Amino acid sequence: MSVVLAGGGTAGHIEPALALADALRRADPELSIVCLGTERGLETRLVPMRGYELALIPPVPMPRKLTPELMGVPGRLNASVAAAGRVLDQARAQVLVGFGGYVATPAYLAARRRHVPIVVHEANARPGLANRIGARFTRHVFTGQPDTKLPHASYVGIPLRREIAGLDRLALADKARAHFGLRPDLPVLLVTGGSQGARSLNYAVLDAAEAIRAAGVQVLHILGPRSDIQVQLPPGGAPYVTLPYLDRMDLAYAAADFAICRSGAMTCAELTAVGLPAVYVPLPHGNGEQRLNALPVAAAGGGLILADAELTPDWIRSDLLPILTDAQLVAAMSQAAAGIGHRDTDVRLAAEVLGLIRGGPGGPAGQAEPGRRPGEGHGQHGGRRRQHDEGRGRHGGGQAPPRRYDDPGRPGSRGYEQPRQYDDPGRPGPGYDEPGWYEDPRSAGPGYDQAGPYPDPWQPGR
Repeated sequence: MSVVLAGGGTAGHIEPALALADALRRADPELSIVCLGTERGLETRLVPMRGYELALIPPVPMPRKLTPELMGVPGRLNASVAAAGRVLDQARAQVLVGFGGYVATPAYLAARRRHVPIVVHEANARPGLANRIGARFTRHVFTGQPDTKLPHASYVGIPLRREIAGLDRLALADKARAHFGLRPDLPVLLVTGGSQGARSLNYAVLDAAEAIRAAGVQVLHILGPRSDIQVQLPPGGAPYVTLPYLDRMDLAYAAADFAICRSGAMTCAELTAVGLPAVYVPLPHGNGEQRLNALPVAAAGGGLILADAELTPDWIRSDLLPILTDAQLVAAMSQAAAGIGHRDTDVRLAAEVLGLIRGGPGGPAGQAEPGRRPGEGHGQHGGRRRQHDEGRGRHGGGQAPPRRYDDPGRPGSRGYEQPRQYDDPGRPGPGYDEPGWYEDPRSAGPGYDQAGPYPDPWQPGR
């Protein structure tokens, strides 16, 4: 059996895909899994690090304004669709699962042409263009937010890594605090703005540091690797620990009682899964999706939503400190956050994917894909889709090198268009659109710059 996962660019697309990959591998160790990505996304580091095969296709970024670059989009899209099609053919894919982003649109179009069943997962409250397209091709649509508007959508939450979804904060709290040099007997405030940090969060909390420490509240402050802030606090008072970055966010969650953070979809999903209440400070620009992501948490009583401009040292002193020092209130908010969290979405989504493979059209997994002829199979030898004899391989244990599908001399499956050589001098440079989480409104990542393997739960962060 074989599955192709399409989710690249930012952690908000990659992390759910990898969480699903892990769940699929646990359910069926023999399953072949190929992740689809582009050369400029975080997947080039994260996917091999987690031991999965990565196949690269040309990216097709959409210009945000009416510029001459729009003229080149159709040609680049055709080349990317053809490349994605070759990945599906060589992997002998029986299901494509898309999570949005640049790589998903070509994958959806290629799967549609080959009658490969499609599963769509949208993490954000406002779906992106790729998933709006993909949702037109399938009835297997799942969302991470309860009010996301997509056809045939079912709300299931967001797939999370087992290190997060299985975290017992109370059981690990003392060890996690010792890991960071924090005391076990005082409350801990976690401050994080993502992999690049968030300037407004950093300065607001640092300017209130004296009052926070005087109130007996400890702080674990992840500044962000690109932050140039030099923190020098006077001795005395509660511990205030600053870090430039942190891989082990599970340890940070276990150590904390409360958080101040942005409200990307992954952050909201993770904090509710582990029952960590927070002040969510949505990005002040963009399409407003971060505020929508946090609304269900705030409505349930598991957190607060605060505008970026309103996060000031005075607000922290007058409004936040009374909450942090009220243990009963924090415990109630923690319980409310956990009440709307999802810890098993990876397992549920894996069951849906495996059901599609094993059930076939009209079977227990659901109906046939829209546009499929009655009786067309989508198993390993079903339908009109040709199965190529090229080896597909199974790469579950090592770091397989990415395969590139940009050879203009290799035709696509069933006579589809020949791919164009990927040497367009007008394409964006390597640094184009590699958004830092929380500093780009399209990013939904939780703040993991290198979400690597976790062999030792007490190994220091990077």
